[in-house]
Amino acid sequence: MNDTTDVRHEVSAVRRAIGSRTLEAGEARVLTISRVYPTTPADLWDACTDIERIPRWFLPITGELKIGGSYQLEGNANGTVERCDAPNSFAATWEFGGEVSWIEVAVTAEGDGHARLTIDHIAHVDDERWAMFGPGAVGLGWDLGLYGLGLHIASGERVDPEAAQAWTTSPEGVAFLTAVSDDWCRASVGAGTPEAQARPAAERVTAFYTGAEPPAEG
Repeated sequence: MNDTTDVRHEVSAVRRAIGSRTLEAGEARVLTISRVYPTTPADLWDACTDIERIPRWFLPITGELKIGGSYQLEGNANGTVERCDAPNSFAATWEFGGEVSWIEVAVTAEGDGHARLTIDHIAHVDDERWAMFGPGAVGLGWDLGLYGLGLHIASGERVDPEAAQAWTTSPEGVAFLTAVSDDWCRASVGAGTPEAQARPAAERVTAFYTGAEPPAEG
């Protein structure tokens, strides 16, 4: 990561939204994160789907990235590729901690040599857990991933995972994560979560990601 990060630019470069979707198993929450990168749609698609390239900015991954194929992100989620419309979009399950959610990833042209990556993360989240953590528990992880992708696209190099981890507790990293958490809080309030619930949830998530002291329960 970069200790001279322009935090305001990095935070404002990303669109964050919360919605809902009705699935067979009931109502699900949809977290949407989106960012434009200075590269072609073909290159952005390759960065997100090439099993040799994904670890350069995200996590080590094994498996078969094809329809019906399974994948495993080291120390994180695993799942199955359910749909692929290359080079435009794919969908997969996201299985972690004994629970199943879904991701839908789309790449679109933005003109002038730019391309947009949009990720929808769809999950059944009960009201109690939403009140405790809100969208930031998932959202901050995706924000870090999209930031790492930006560094990789800009340099063409691999993002050092140890340096990336250390950056999250640097002044710039803490400022980034705090600002991102605040933005997810605003998105949550915009989706109907009472601010008196959304704000403490955001503070708990910020504390988890930055190693700060969590807020006292009131």
